[in-house]
Amino acid sequence: MILRGGTLVLETKTVHGDIRIANGKIAEISPALLPETGEDVIDCTGLLVMPGLIDMHVHLREPGFERKEDIASGAAAAVKGGFTQICCMPNTKPVVDNKVVVTYIKARAREVGLCKIHPIGAITEGQEGKTLSAIGAMKQAGAVALSEDGKSVASAGLMANAMMYAADFGLKCLCHCEDASLVDGGVVHEGYYATLTGLKGSIRAAEDLVIAREICLAESLDLPVHICHVSTYSGVQLIREAKARGVKVTAETCPHYFTLTDEAIKDFDPMTKVNPPLREERDRLAIVEGLKDGTIDCIVSDHAPHHADDKNVEYNYAAFGISGLETSFALSNALVKAGALDYCGLVRRMSANPAKILFLEGGKIEEGAAADLTVADPDEVWTVDPAAFVSKGKNTPFAGREVCGKIKYTIVDGEIKYREDGR
Repeated sequence: MILRGGTLVLETKTVHGDIRIANGKIAEISPALLPETGEDVIDCTGLLVMPGLIDMHVHLREPGFERKEDIASGAAAAVKGGFTQICCMPNTKPVVDNKVVVTYIKARAREVGLCKIHPIGAITEGQEGKTLSAIGAMKQAGAVALSEDGKSVASAGLMANAMMYAADFGLKCLCHCEDASLVDGGVVHEGYYATLTGLKGSIRAAEDLVIAREICLAESLDLPVHICHVSTYSGVQLIREAKARGVKVTAETCPHYFTLTDEAIKDFDPMTKVNPPLREERDRLAIVEGLKDGTIDCIVSDHAPHHADDKNVEYNYAAFGISGLETSFALSNALVKAGALDYCGLVRRMSANPAKILFLEGGKIEEGAAADLTVADPDEVWTVDPAAFVSKGKNTPFAGREVCGKIKYTIVDGEIKYREDGR
């Protein structure tokens, strides 16, 4: 096929041109291409043609929690959201802590045949924080990183060993930073709105202390580490200072942290309950600035789908998490509309940087590369309707919100896996 007349978003510039796709690859890029016999032509006039988006932090729930999501429904949500590759977290049942579960996820992904799915293995067996998982076996089976997502490894010594073993196998640890003793049952950010609602708060230090610890370990060991879903202004500053010293630290954040503040909790809407919690305006502004200056490398959804029964309860008892794959691009597009990023910068944070951090193929448009491409209308306005989500998880605080930026096509290895018109 030929993608004609689109704005091609490269890492450092945008250009108008055509892309020819053949045998699953980008065969040719040119200002104008003439179709050959049998080639389909897709008119991309007025549309962005981007490297396939990559979400390196997704919860697919399978195996074990298919009531919330499964690999088929999660992959469908991913391609609808413009993602050609996603990385799934290990807090399933059984936990992804061995080659058998990694192999199962890879096999199910092939059966579903939508986007590319890369399993992330648990740092410790059963995510119990006691014994390291079978890191080498998981790597051999196809794991692309390690994480204890949903919790931190409490022992600094064990975490140091994990980073060293991971490095031996060419893997990185993706760190959920949370000191459980400081969270102490908190369900929201400790601030004005926690006081107003009477909900128990969690202070920034619960996140920042573990960010600081992981940075110290990375610096002392001279090894890389990745910080998940940064939400605090002070965490951004810790990472910025570490990078300035040459520490091998990378970081990510999520659309809800640069879009919402803890004011959203004032109506006790359990859809706003997320971990780490929504913070204050100073945190939101710092996250935007961190994305702008490169302190924060990636935007991820932290897609955390839940069954309605897990959210339609009192705030204290509701599950943490937001179903984010289908809204991530539009919410992130607001950064471009506000002037914080250009489209090259957005693509780096949603495609190129995740690929580099996890050593994945993808993240660029060039001849000979896999034809993983996302086509979007950057100016189309639409209203978020959870009932229209293809994910099983309808849990979003953005219901009814008007957003800008609509995915039109998601192409994986030269095959259209999603098109908005449904044909």
